[in-house]
Amino acid sequence: MAHFGVVAPAFYSHFNALAALALELVARGHRVTYFQQADAGAHLGDSRLGFRALGAGSHPPGTLAAVMRRAANPGSPLGLRRVIDDMARSTDMLCRELPAALEAERVDALLCDQMEAAGGLVAEALGMPFVSVACALPVNREPGIPLPVMPFAYGTDERSLRMYEGSTRVYDWMMTPHRRTIERHARGFGLPARDGLHECLSPLAQVSQTVEGYDFPRRALPAHFHHVGPFRSAARKEVVQQPLPPIAPGKPFVFASLGTMQGHRLRLFLRIAKACRAANVQLLAAHCGGLDERQARELERAGATWVCAFAPQREALARADAVISHAGVNTVLDAIEARTPILALPVAFDHPGSAARVRHAGIGLLASPRFASAAHLSRQLRQLLEDDSFAPRLDALAANVARAGGTRRAVDIIETSLGFGGLQAPDPLLARSA
Repeated sequence: MAHFGVVAPAFYSHFNALAALALELVARGHRVTYFQQADAGAHLGDSRLGFRALGAGSHPPGTLAAVMRRAANPGSPLGLRRVIDDMARSTDMLCRELPAALEAERVDALLCDQMEAAGGLVAEALGMPFVSVACALPVNREPGIPLPVMPFAYGTDERSLRMYEGSTRVYDWMMTPHRRTIERHARGFGLPARDGLHECLSPLAQVSQTVEGYDFPRRALPAHFHHVGPFRSAARKEVVQQPLPPIAPGKPFVFASLGTMQGHRLRLFLRIAKACRAANVQLLAAHCGGLDERQARELERAGATWVCAFAPQREALARADAVISHAGVNTVLDAIEARTPILALPVAFDHPGSAARVRHAGIGLLASPRFASAAHLSRQLRQLLEDDSFAPRLDALAANVARAGGTRRAVDIIETSLGFGGLQAPDPLLARSA
């Protein structure tokens, strides 16, 4: 069988999503090895998955924590520039060190996270087959669709189209350090000129955690792009979670989580807790280790019924009447699967784009994490709980998720497109519906 390499940003959420695909590949007899800086190996915690540390000189052990802090809270234009510089340095390191590491490990093919350009660049330079994986919103560009990081609503009018085009130019200017790194290494590898993530994608297969009804209407995705729904793995060893608390029947229950990188935002959690108290609902707040014990108790005093580091999210959402979230793709997909309406408080990365898609799909509401008061959040929460119009839209999207195929279909596509085993019988889902 084949030896697959995985190239992804050194973020837990990306490593975790890709681990579902990796473990399914292992279950089918393949070998899988991740390649990243040494600190990122802690994200795996599974002996079935290999890890090769790179960047000993430029990214030595102990340096990832500062990168994560900057990414979680850039705070200013200068802070955002530092985050972009971190991305550029990571891509540069991988482009320099991956070729020799892949040869030494005798890797046959790559799974490349769309958010790390080095995977596609190196694979193309080596003539190695690869599949692009969208763990977050897809970076594939097309006219009339705002970039995933942009907060804009979907529109086809001239004003909207001009706004999308102008914001793309601004984004590309801001990303100049990263673009120059991609351009330099593409030239050094002897590849056609390019300078963006969207230009480093696989010509063989691209798989995404999204489903079509969750994204804005797409008309120009390549034929080898596949919406497969969330990547899940029953074999994945999860972070230690607190069991669900004793939720009282007859009183609305709300689950709140800001994800693994934004759980430190105490002031936002406090407004959420006050909003839930005003709405007379039960609140379970999961901060993913971002708060200390004193802050957790403060959150309880403000109105949270229960506070924990990690909750069993899918189980909590199955019980919840509403979820308050940063609109990370994984949480949104979990909420869709559970048919739970979403109050989206987008913070960073592709959260604004995801929140705009939540509102466009009619499965939730959107509020500003910076400016929305507790009173405003409480009013929106009551609307989520009382408005029946969210339910049929959630039902339709949940059915899309159930049909999409998830991890097993994604790995079927990976194996088939790369010529390593594959389906026992033709799968009609391999053709993306028009």
